[in-house]
Amino acid sequence: MGESEMTTKTDGADDEAVSRFVERFAAEMTAAGMQRMASRVFAALLASETASMTSAELAEQLRISPAAVSGAIRYLGQVSMVSRERDPGTRRERYVLHNELWYETFTRRDQTLTRWEKVLDEGAATLGTDSSAGRRIAETAEFFAFLHGEMSGIMDRWRAHKKAQAD
Repeated sequence: MGESEMTTKTDGADDEAVSRFVERFAAEMTAAGMQRMASRVFAALLASETASMTSAELAEQLRISPAAVSGAIRYLGQVSMVSRERDPGTRRERYVLHNELWYETFTRRDQTLTRWEKVLDEGAATLGTDSSAGRRIAETAEFFAFLHGEMSGIMDRWRAHKKAQAD
């Protein structure tokens, strides 16, 4: 078995089934607005046993060029979904999913919602709530404030759920 097969294969899963999953999940992420190649690379990392792969392993598994891997990794790094680590004893880099990936992703989204809410509140005040635009912007700010509150509660419940599983 080659190095990339050892890295990407999961216990009991055949390569074809893993490949189908990767492409299906990538398609869902692309439909939700993520770049297509970044979606494929992310899904491949997610499905790998170690949550990490080299550029060569990703290119081989996904049948894409190293340049395509590089572009996807650059995007995934910018949105803090993967990081780079040096492969021990080599000059190669491994691309690694962050620990608690979804928690970190939603926490960043929560911070974004807070920033948007602040700007929208300022916009509503500037336009005045007696105008249609001001009311629309104020309602949008209120929606983001609501989401922020709900997201905090969801994340608290998630941490409690994970702690209960660990106990």
